[in-house]
Order: sequence, then C-alpha cells, then structure tokens
Amino acid sequence: MALLPVSEAIARVLADVAPTPAETVAVDAAFGRVLAADLAATRTQPPFANSAMDGYAVRAADVAGVPARLTVVGESAAGRRFDGAVAPGTAVRIFTGAPMPDGSDTIVIQEDVDRDGDVITVREGAPAGTYVRKQGLDFARGEVLLATGRTLSAADAALAAAMNHATVSVRRRPLVALLANGDELVPPGTEPGPDQIIASNTVGVAAISRAAGADILDLGIAPDRPEAIEAAIARAIAAGADVLVTLGGASVGDHDLVKPTLEKSGVTLDFWKIAMRPGKPMMFGSRGPMRVLGLPGNPVSSLVCSLIYLKPLIGALLGRPDAGDPTIEAVLGKDLKANDQRQDHLRATLERTPDGRLVATPFVAQDSSILSLMSKAGCLVVRPALAPAAAAGDPCRIIPLDR
Repeated sequence: MALLPVSEAIARVLADVAPTPAETVAVDAAFGRVLAADLAATRTQPPFANSAMDGYAVRAADVAGVPARLTVVGESAAGRRFDGAVAPGTAVRIFTGAPMPDGSDTIVIQEDVDRDGDVITVREGAPAGTYVRKQGLDFARGEVLLATGRTLSAADAALAAAMNHATVSVRRRPLVALLANGDELVPPGTEPGPDQIIASNTVGVAAISRAAGADILDLGIAPDRPEAIEAAIARAIAAGADVLVTLGGASVGDHDLVKPTLEKSGVTLDFWKIAMRPGKPMMFGSRGPMRVLGLPGNPVSSLVCSLIYLKPLIGALLGRPDAGDPTIEAVLGKDLKANDQRQDHLRATLERTPDGRLVATPFVAQDSSILSLMSKAGCLVVRPALAPAAAAGDPCRIIPLDR
C-alpha cells in the first residue's frame, strides 16, 4: 500500500464534516465557545450622548471667548440625567458617563474651571464635541458584531452582554473518546511492572482536544485482548462520541489489535499509513457519524498527529472557518539536509528576532519516543517530502506549539 501524502490525509479527515448542533448557553458561560449564529446588537451603545470626563456641560458658543462666566443650573450623573436644558449663559455640572443635557454640545473639564457657589469661570474654551461620546459611538442596533464560527474571547463575551444578549447560540462541544491500548501501559501515579511504562499519551491528546474546544470521554487503557478493545469501542458508540481516538496498537505486529477490532466493530477504514514522520502508522475511518483516528503509540507521534489531524477536525466540527492548515511562515535557524519521501515534522526552538522574524531551529535528536524535546519545543518545522537541502535563513513553514 502506497503511503498517503499528508495534505491528502488532512483533506480526507476534514471531508464532509458537518458542525455539531447548536445549543444555548448563558452569556457568562460563553467564553471559549464557538458561535453558531451571527450576533447582532439589540440596542444602540451608548444609547445617548454622554460625557467622557468630569466637568461641565455647556454651549461651545458660550466659551468661545475666555474667561467666561456661567451660572450652574443643575447636575447630570450616570443613571440620573438633568431634566432641564442648557440655555445661553448656563452650565450643568456633569460626571463621566452621564447623559448630555439638552442644549449643551461640549464639555469643559473641571480642571479648567473655577467655581464660586453657582457661578463658574471657564479659563479654557472647548470647541463643540469636546469630550462628548456621541450616541452609537460603539455600535448601533441591528449591527452584526460577532459572526458565526467565532471563538468567543473574554472581550467578545462582554460585548455580547453589552449588546443585551443574556444567552447566545453556540456549537455543542464535540465529544472526543480516548482509548489507550497495550499490556505495557499503566496509569500515571501507579508503579509499573518490570516490562511496563506510564501511559502519557492520553493526557497530552486530551489537553490538545480540550484546548481545541472538545469534551473528553476517557475510555481508559484496554489490554491487548480483542474483547476488551471491542467493549471500549462500544462505550464510545453508546456515548455518541463525535470522534474516537485510539492510542497505540495501530502498527502491524502480532499484538497490534486495534485495526482488526475497529473493523469488526463496524468501522470503515479510509486510509492507513501516511508519508509523514513521526506518525506514519496513523489510520482514519468512520462508523456512521463517528470519525475514528488511530494514532501511533509513540508519545511524540500521537501529539504530532493530534495537532495535524485531530485539532483541525475538532475545529471543523465546531464550524470554525480557520480549520485546516495550521502552519505559519518562519525562517530556519540551521542548515538541513534534503528530505526523503516522508514529510518531516521536526521539533524546534522558536525565537523572534528584533526585526520581527520567527526563527525555528530544529533539535539534533528527533526520535519519536523523546517526549522531553516536545516539551522544550516552540514549534514543529514542516519539511515536505523530497524537499531539497535548505540553509539557515531560508524560509520554512512551522506549526507553533502552545506554551
């Protein structure tokens, strides 16, 4: 079987992905969620012209020449407007955020005023509009400010509240079921036997999935017995998982049982084995609406495959418009030899030069079992299959790693 190019593998994983159904959440729980519908303002903000400073609301014509003496006829505070009007020769004491009184068109700040009882002397004039926030300065009723597919930041959630939305429509978080496989694996915090290792892949893949916006169903560690693997797959199906991720057991050894057990459980495999390093033995398939990613057991391979395939898949399920190519441009920090038929993903440090360029310098060691280098890396340098030799300073594509 010929190895599948990475670009084609990504395209197949993302083909025909429909976003998850919408659900309604309170606006104070909307941070980090993905909008399922455009969000338009239900009101104009500010709803009235108001003062940006503490001072006095006046007519600009009355302070065109200074010093100017005016009579204070009232006060306007936030939440409590002045009911009268500013007539020629008068002023209204005003505070930040308070509505502009009728008849006034400018603010003289209190630092430029001397007051004696109800009479003020204005020492510095203020042209019309000075320190006045116009009605609708922020947004107008009916204006779409947050678009479908946007991941809501803290500022976005606050904006939605200011638009007077108590609830928002967001995509249901995809459910990602994680199943580790192997007699050699034991959970973190336990004492492994003489031939066992700690299962770390689930922790890393779960973290990537949660950061991408998914919920996690941890199916635990299945031993190398077909019936145990089959039972765990059945749990994922029963839970309505959008994605099942298996970790380990995806190669061709006598104890690699995931592939035949997936097929026995009704999973139709689309592809198996990709022209990439690390991550060659990854597989992909589906069972009804559930998509299945079979990731390699090597720790770095599982994380790299999660970044390249699982993270974009979660983004597509959430309806994010940017799901797909995760790479950005940088320059190499060292010379690299010509590449072979497999696309490389080299762990590398990442630095920004004073002129703003990102410089990626791959580590010497790149074995897929060395997890500590993945922790130290700032990015993955993507080297296409059959890429020619490259020199330090040449452009390259990188996948930034969250730090």
